[in-house]
Amino acid sequence: MDPLIEAARKALSNAYVPYSEYRVGAAIETDDGTVYTGCNLENANYSNSLHAEEVAIAEAVKNGHDSFERIAVSSGVRDGVTPCGMCRQTLAEFADGDLIVICDEGDGEISEYRLDELLPNTISLQTLEDAADG
Repeated sequence: MDPLIEAARKALSNAYVPYSEYRVGAAIETDDGTVYTGCNLENANYSNSLHAEEVAIAEAVKNGHDSFERIAVSSGVRDGVTPCGMCRQTLAEFADGDLIVICDEGDGEISEYRLDELLPNTISLQTLEDAADG
């Protein structure tokens, strides 16, 4: 099994999910091979909840990393969960479109995507600059 999937699975055990009971873990690998993990943390009002992918990338950025190779995502039910739209946009802020996104299908099976497949035509600094110039 890919060690990045293993790290994501381990991270989901720390998820705080009293409302949905849907555990998610993520592990992001920097360009130098360092791995940071995150899990989802729910809040009673839901909008203040944190998603595993954004917790993992925040930890990496907080520690000075700004270049990423891969991210793995796993849920407690091993359903091949992909990052949601909000997380895809957060990833696009810090990673190129060729970031590999690995989704845990269970039983050693994975789905693999590039970020630009999951989020084509992303909003970026260039998008905002072009709009301001237009």
